[in-house]
Amino acid sequence: MEDAFGHHISYLRVSVTDRCNERCRYCMPQEEQAWFPKDEILSYEEMLRVLRVGAGLGIRKVRVTGGEPLTRPGVADFCAQISAIPGIQEIGISTNGTLLSKTEGGLTMAERLVKAGVRSANISLDSLDRETYRRSTNRDLLPKVLEGIEAAISAGFRSIRLNCVLMKNQTEREFMPLLNYAWEKGLLLRFIELMPVSTQDVLSEDNFLATGTARQLIEQHTGPLLPRPDFKTNGPATYYAVAGTEQKIGFIGAMTNLHFCETCNKLRLTSDGKLRPCLGSWLEFDLREVLRSPQGCTDQELAGFIHNVVARKPKEHDFRHNYQPNRRMIAIGG
Repeated sequence: MEDAFGHHISYLRVSVTDRCNERCRYCMPQEEQAWFPKDEILSYEEMLRVLRVGAGLGIRKVRVTGGEPLTRPGVADFCAQISAIPGIQEIGISTNGTLLSKTEGGLTMAERLVKAGVRSANISLDSLDRETYRRSTNRDLLPKVLEGIEAAISAGFRSIRLNCVLMKNQTEREFMPLLNYAWEKGLLLRFIELMPVSTQDVLSEDNFLATGTARQLIEQHTGPLLPRPDFKTNGPATYYAVAGTEQKIGFIGAMTNLHFCETCNKLRLTSDGKLRPCLGSWLEFDLREVLRSPQGCTDQELAGFIHNVVARKPKEHDFRHNYQPNRRMIAIGG
């Protein structure tokens, strides 16, 4: 599939739940968050049908997200069913890591995911200081996250990436502890700019820390970082290497990188069945209504719906144009 601007669409991010066991201040800071009613959440069977049709249209990579996807029962079995779909070549998961070490049937969740065919894990880690982590997430779960990272390493994921959201007056203290931790564990570390997905005020002068500034601050400790344009993952990160080592650091700058959207290859399916062609746009299309149509729908009709959404994919996100969120990130999918 290709949109009007030459984006080749091969990647679908599937949110399996809007629920989460943390309350990160840039994502879902309010305790009184209203969850979707259960009957509005797509069943795994409905999601799998969309994925089968999508694979026939050229979807090759799937990332399972939330909320926190591991809070939904049966997610490992769901991943195993995804891996059985012809055409799907890669499955990843995005998680806060708190449940990866949970044991069931003699296996950790991380081991169950790897056994199900999941090959990459993106794990959120904004701080290695327990009190800072608690303030940032409103949960005292850092020890569980670190256990989860160890479980992921032991389980044998092909790729584990640590994602740190840049927050002014917080992340500056975290750069070197996180770099040293990632280097010690052999993991890829990425720094991500705040985006006005959940609330507009996250972009205030008190909160926003640009990737360019972050790189300059890191270089005060490491010396000049060396650009690595040859090193790519599936997302829009720009990578650098620490001189004299094999360590790579990624920067994801949706706000300051003017070329951020040029290689976008993804769609997002929300847990309540909305297909979104762009994270930073209000555009979303009700796939659940089609799936649950009283008269039913054919796979051909589903394929036509997906093609129409791809045709509406914007050239770039709206975050730089006074974007006003219409959903919290928790309800879209990480």
